[in-house]
Amino acid sequence: MRHVRILIFFTVASIMGCVTAPKNETAQDTKLRVIDAHTHTDFSGKPEPTSHIPDTKEEYLREMAEAGVVATISHSPVDDWKQDLRANGVTHCAGISAHVDAKKLEAVLKSGRYRCIKIYLGYVHQWAYDKNYEPAYRLAEKYNVPVVFHTGDTYSTKAKLKYADPLTIDEVAVDHPKVTFVIAHCGNPWIESAAEVAYKNPNVYLDGSAFEIGDLSKMSPDEIEENMIKPLHYVFTYVEDPKKLMYGTDWPLVNMKSYLEAFKKAIPKQYWQDVFHDNAVRVFKIKD
Repeated sequence: MRHVRILIFFTVASIMGCVTAPKNETAQDTKLRVIDAHTHTDFSGKPEPTSHIPDTKEEYLREMAEAGVVATISHSPVDDWKQDLRANGVTHCAGISAHVDAKKLEAVLKSGRYRCIKIYLGYVHQWAYDKNYEPAYRLAEKYNVPVVFHTGDTYSTKAKLKYADPLTIDEVAVDHPKVTFVIAHCGNPWIESAAEVAYKNPNVYLDGSAFEIGDLSKMSPDEIEENMIKPLHYVFTYVEDPKKLMYGTDWPLVNMKSYLEAFKKAIPKQYWQDVFHDNAVRVFKIKD
């Protein structure tokens, strides 16, 4: 029966809002309050090698304002607390290593400095269901914070892709039903597995960051359509629930506004409020 339900969802979405958004936005569109569910604020001070975006706080805040981004989620190692950006609408996500320092992690969660947990699958050579991560899952349940997994392609040749397969998230989702999990990057290129895990498990969500990285203005419309818009639209329709997918960029790998405009074309317009704002508010408990 699943194929019948997805056909109904897709048909309604197609009738009420086509895949490609209108070229001319209305005044209502410009008031859309956006949350970027996947960014980095390490701020090297240098141009990012792929996008050439200045990796600075000033550029980050400028792009937020330009794109109408009112809040963000920033991922950084728990030991790399460089500056507190909570006053700028940033929710900090605590990146952990292979062996969780439960005492330190609990301290930063309890203090409110960090309000989610990040696990770097692939970069760290162990499975999502490895017993080493169990302390993190227990703390996530205790403090009611989400756990975000890096999944899919990696930015390092030293990473091992088998650990970044989003299908493995199914195991932890089943074993920890009271914890909210986020599959970053929709597991790209394994988007079918990621979509199925989110569809099947009520406690699993997706962020659509980094389907394209670099300077989108130098990419052809066909490339963006094939590599970003179509895959994101597939994921959105497959999960049959507009509350499952969140907008994210993976800044500074791509410009926030350029990515936002392309992302909009993947989502029927009547669901923009969910995908670009409300879903992140619920998942990350943002007070907006």
